[in-house]
Amino acid sequence: MKKITLKQLQQLRLAHRRLLARRNRLDTNWYNGVVERWKNPVLTRDHVPLEWRFDFNPQTNPLGQERLGINSVFNPGAIYRDGKFLLVARIEGVDRKSFFAIAESQTGVDRFAFWDEPIVLPERDEEETNVYDMRLVQHEDGWIYGIFCTEKRDPNAKPGDLSSAIAQCGLVRTRDLRHWERLPDIRTPSRQQRNIVLHPEFVNGQYAFYTRPADDFIEAGTGGGIGWGLVSDIEHPVIQHEKIIDSRAYHTIKEAKNGLGPAPIKTDRGWLQLAHGVRPTAAGLRYVLYAFLTALEDPSRVIAAPGGYLLAPLGPERVGDVSNVLFCNGWAVTPDGRVFIYYASSDTRVHVATSTVDRLLDYVLNTPPDAGRTRQCVEQRLELIRRNKQYLSRVKAD
Repeated sequence: MKKITLKQLQQLRLAHRRLLARRNRLDTNWYNGVVERWKNPVLTRDHVPLEWRFDFNPQTNPLGQERLGINSVFNPGAIYRDGKFLLVARIEGVDRKSFFAIAESQTGVDRFAFWDEPIVLPERDEEETNVYDMRLVQHEDGWIYGIFCTEKRDPNAKPGDLSSAIAQCGLVRTRDLRHWERLPDIRTPSRQQRNIVLHPEFVNGQYAFYTRPADDFIEAGTGGGIGWGLVSDIEHPVIQHEKIIDSRAYHTIKEAKNGLGPAPIKTDRGWLQLAHGVRPTAAGLRYVLYAFLTALEDPSRVIAAPGGYLLAPLGPERVGDVSNVLFCNGWAVTPDGRVFIYYASSDTRVHVATSTVDRLLDYVLNTPPDAGRTRQCVEQRLELIRRNKQYLSRVKAD
């Protein structure tokens, strides 16, 4: 058997350093005036530190084999803090278990590097099997909250049923992103919860949550969608009542289900919201991202909703563990109004798209809503075409 050489280890480390140092660049082949896409993924499985994957001791690993492999890095929560962009990424090992780790960048679009060690979350249930998709929320109470999905096998599943799971939303908080306090899981009237988001400010003196009670609401015949509920005590997070604020709808991008992504951004016109919508296709479910605006005085009231999606998977983004999927549970806004949208493609890697608060507000306030039917949609487009003809003819005449 051939032992790994020092030169081979050095080459491995050099390749990793080159990846972390790689500059990103804008994708100039794509344009919609709202956001810019960037060419390279900002996080992949190859970004994970080598020390997390390999045993470098030649006594215990003479062949230099990878001992704890990584399958994918995706669905990060995001925050801009102390001049740095921080992502709490979901890292899935080759064993299918996910864990969280923080990656940091000065630019927000490249050179992300993970902190020395993954996050160690306190456990509340010894049956907790998997955790994933943390939203990071800087709340006005001074804490940074992390809301994530926690799953375990359904205790009522039959012996041969190894797929049925119980999913709830776990809750942690921190002051420094290094020391985490685990609070009780969030409880709602729904059996399952996978996409809960904490609103960053108090509403009527209470903590406000966006929920996704889809399964139960669909079974009850009420349609499902993005929900809303209030909690008086964050240390006992029980939502007694949920109402739907953004419904699923037939033959739209959110026909099958929808859920909020990151916590909303406060603007002078309302709360900017980013969500994912899911529709069935012949090749399976298709996930896209869409935006809308809710009222400042009542964040549960939608006041502007552009038709269709903001971002959908393109090219290589469509290929991965779960193909044809874009998902985002993290964005970051800088003091000068730049917005960095960290989205995952096909449950495999993390990309970034950039915009500004002003551009996103223009988009949600001035893009026509979904007209509902083909004939009405054609009339929308004809109106645009004819207005353009009139304008362009005047410009040519001048």
